[in-house]
Amino acid sequence: MCAGNPEVISSIRTERKKGLVKGAFIEKTPARVLFVINSLAGGGAERVMSTILRESEDKRASFEIHLALLDQETRAYELPDWIEVHQLKCRFSLVRSIVQLGGLVRRLAPACIVSFLTRANVACCLVGGATPVIISERINTDMQLGNQLRGRLSKLMVGIAYPRASRVIAVAEGVRRTLVSTYGVANQKIDVIANPVDVESIARKASAPVPDVQDEPYAFAMGRLVEQKNFQLLISAFATAGIPGKLLIAGEGPERKNLTELAVRLGVADRVVLTGFLANPYPFLARAQTFVLCSNAEGFPNALVEALSLGIPVIATNCADGPAEILAGVERQFIQGSQEQAEGILVPVNDLAAMAAALQKLQNAELRERMSGAARERARHFELKRAVSRYWKVIERQLAETRADM
Repeated sequence: MCAGNPEVISSIRTERKKGLVKGAFIEKTPARVLFVINSLAGGGAERVMSTILRESEDKRASFEIHLALLDQETRAYELPDWIEVHQLKCRFSLVRSIVQLGGLVRRLAPACIVSFLTRANVACCLVGGATPVIISERINTDMQLGNQLRGRLSKLMVGIAYPRASRVIAVAEGVRRTLVSTYGVANQKIDVIANPVDVESIARKASAPVPDVQDEPYAFAMGRLVEQKNFQLLISAFATAGIPGKLLIAGEGPERKNLTELAVRLGVADRVVLTGFLANPYPFLARAQTFVLCSNAEGFPNALVEALSLGIPVIATNCADGPAEILAGVERQFIQGSQEQAEGILVPVNDLAAMAAALQKLQNAELRERMSGAARERARHFELKRAVSRYWKVIERQLAETRADM
């Protein structure tokens, strides 16, 4: 009998805590969940990741939550201090991401891994091993990666890695379809969960005083200054439309010089303002006449729903994927040409004439007022707590399935 041997009793208790001895557990330890993302630099996916983590405090009794950041970049979003952050030094390299993340996974031995963004997703799928991996695809992968050599190689890696994931969370139906048809991900593995939008937090931030908000009317856009966001189209349409007021574009990126030069060539340099990255863009957004999303590709454009939540009429390109699902409740292929919705206007991708016409149409104050109420109502569909709850249900279901298979 081992009853009188303290060392044996201690050993049995330890094994039971680990789930290695059958029978009732003496103590159940929280399951360790490792979230992974490239960084928390300014961006939509980064904002969603930080929002989900901040809203997960009620899960602390059941889960030990960790976050791995692959790259050393300035953090644009705050995290609660109860999340343990592991800062890696991958320097934007997939190979370094695989090596360093693999070491972290071996050291932490998480019960589950949850990742955002393509490089983090690929790395997690390749190093996860027996650990269940849940990846979140934020954008239409084909459109994001392109067809240049680097893009084709990236698509090859996605096709190898993504089918290995235990679950995949897509932000829109169009994203789901691409993952199934192009990258071989099993349809039954995919959950579609729209990005969470914290309406109350946005409203609070929007009320903050900002000394340099424009006195005259303006259209507003925000996002990384990269080709995919197609701010060239917006500046050109603004010049073509001949509407009064200004155009404000919040964001930073490699296209700043090209956009500045374009505004000069078109004679609107004095009316186009590139604000740079704004830690709190919402006071600017809340005072805009119109919000414009002009992207060639998206997954689920957070800024579009944020604008709706503040009652701002919107113009959005019908790109892959997200805008049509947000504004019209259907996938993009069911929208032809320009279509006016209750909350705003959908226009074809890269269509200068259609974008200029939409800017002109929303000069009508009565139309903007009607759209404002509809916009606030539509934003309720993307309420924060509902989306966060759905993420954790996917995690909990996957852990339950993994335990059942052991």
